[in-house]
Amino acid sequence: MNATRQRPPGRPVSVAWLAALVLVTGVAAAWAPTPATAQQPAADPADVASIDAIITALYDVISGDAGVARDWDRFRSLFVSGATLSPVGRPGGGATWARRVITPDEYAEVAGESLEANGFHEVEIHRVTEEYGVIAHAFSSYESRRSASDPEPFTRGINSIQLMNDGSRWWVVSIFWLGEGPDHPIPTKYLPGDGGR
Repeated sequence: MNATRQRPPGRPVSVAWLAALVLVTGVAAAWAPTPATAQQPAADPADVASIDAIITALYDVISGDAGVARDWDRFRSLFVSGATLSPVGRPGGGATWARRVITPDEYAEVAGESLEANGFHEVEIHRVTEEYGVIAHAFSSYESRRSASDPEPFTRGINSIQLMNDGSRWWVVSIFWLGEGPDHPIPTKYLPGDGGR
């Protein structure tokens, strides 16, 4: 392609035309990905060796009985620089749904004290994973209990987890989740017994 290509006169600017222009003029270099390792604690290689390993580590590191401190450096080590966590809910109990965006550091600060004071065990009960090249998405259904021995969970839901592999390990890019409710029960296809991981 010719880097000096001009938009045909009289035609509206299209997204495709702008994308092509960006690519051929080298502006794409300004959008270079952020290095995954920027300011991240070192991860245990076993935690990040596969999609299964990093998701298992993610649930394990936030879970524990009341009074048990969590390893927040291990938690942070799972996330790419710039990662986000986004719970979805209805602020003030209203009718409008909203997404709250927080960083892994903010999650550790905001949720950490409650998890450690009250006990919290979250386990994956089913997963549907899609992969393309070095990116992946997992719909990870979960159950949450205060104690691992509680017979019933106090809540369930789905974590939508986006992941990437930088060539040496897996990283969590984002987690976007919704707790189950009467108006949005977890569909059967995302529960155990429908085909599995």
